[in-house]
Amino acid sequence: METELDGEVVVVGGGVVGLTTAVVLAERGRRVRLWTREPVERTTSAVAGALWWPYRIEPVALARSWALRSLDVYEELAARPGGSGVRMVEGVLGETGLDEVDTWAAARLPGLRAATAEEYGGSGLWARLPLIDMSTHLSWLRERLVEAGGVVEIRAVADLAEAEAPVVVNCTGLGARELVPDTSVRPVRGQLVVVENPGIRTWMVSTDPVSGEMAYFFPQPGRLVLGGTAEEDAWSAEPDPAVAEAIVRRCAALRPEIAGARVLAHLVGLRPARHAVRLERERLPDGRLLVHNYGHGGAGVTVAWGCAREAAELASR
Repeated sequence: METELDGEVVVVGGGVVGLTTAVVLAERGRRVRLWTREPVERTTSAVAGALWWPYRIEPVALARSWALRSLDVYEELAARPGGSGVRMVEGVLGETGLDEVDTWAAARLPGLRAATAEEYGGSGLWARLPLIDMSTHLSWLRERLVEAGGVVEIRAVADLAEAEAPVVVNCTGLGARELVPDTSVRPVRGQLVVVENPGIRTWMVSTDPVSGEMAYFFPQPGRLVLGGTAEEDAWSAEPDPAVAEAIVRRCAALRPEIAGARVLAHLVGLRPARHAVRLERERLPDGRLLVHNYGHGGAGVTVAWGCAREAAELASR
């Protein structure tokens, strides 16, 4: 009789969490089908600025553990050629002190130090972190899945019961709100402006201590990604011109040369936020296994490999 360990797994959701989970399962010898509503290049993950750092994700302790497991993978990918889209890039985390990371990141990030006054006009950390080009990384993950024997299918799912496999892994992000259903999953809208890079090689993340408004820029191949916003319960996927102007203005206050950069694109992504990541398994009434892996907020890229490995273990017990 076929068991869960040798049966097929259907992973629902083609963002970075779903793709990474499918890769881990396939490379462990499982027969994997990935169902994604749209091509992976058009998922929410494709809009991510994709700096490795646990941002807007709970529970904090588990998120840091998943993030560090993912860091191991990203450092390895950055060190070898292969077109993964992962690089190690230096930059400043504004409004962050060494005392905030001593217990979990300082030992793992030996180059971490306080930013100098020339590097940042306030309190900040200078760090060398993974920066992922999602336009490359998502395609690379898909190809790695296929090479491991997995199959990618463009398929909209109205009910998780459609996946007739011994094991189903739910990586649907914001879609879990309707599919599970789980109304605790909520959108946090992020808007970005993509401009020509005027020669900036480091990244920066800054938060106004009074207004709480964010400004960040990430140098990606052929472009500079500017952000950003974090609007809770906002569903609009249309870029707001006034918001875009404000983003450019805030970023230019950090690096004046950004003000004259030619705009290439405006992007919007809806982060799948939840009070805590749901990473657990349950038995369906017919005896099949359903593993949930969703609710990663703005840190899906940061925790993808850590969560994928835990999800794969839940799917194999």
